[in-house]
Amino acid sequence: IMGSAMYLIEGEENGYTSIPRGMYWAIVTLTTVGYGDITPQTTVGQALAACVMIMGYAIIAVPTGIISVEIAHASKLPANTFSCPHCSTEGHNTEAIYCWHCGEKIDA
Repeated sequence: IMGSAMYLIEGEENGYTSIPRGMYWAIVTLTTVGYGDITPQTTVGQALAACVMIMGYAIIAVPTGIISVEIAHASKLPANTFSCPHCSTEGHNTEAIYCWHCGEKIDA
């Protein structure tokens, strides 16, 4: 959608020779690579580009960092070998009172 919009806004005189070329620009911009081979020249095109860049950060860059930190943090939590008497699930937190899988009380 953004590539088509940029093709309509900028036009062939600014390097957007086709909708696939506009789609290429949108993908490169959204993924925060930004080769710089095609750049919007009009004010409206630059505003659309800014929106696409912010969407790229919101969709890819920021969540990747948040998820990576949470995965690193989760791998450091101590676990024990107590198994749940109801569902036999193991790997509970050492301070767990209830099973993380089924909710039954753990008799540790």
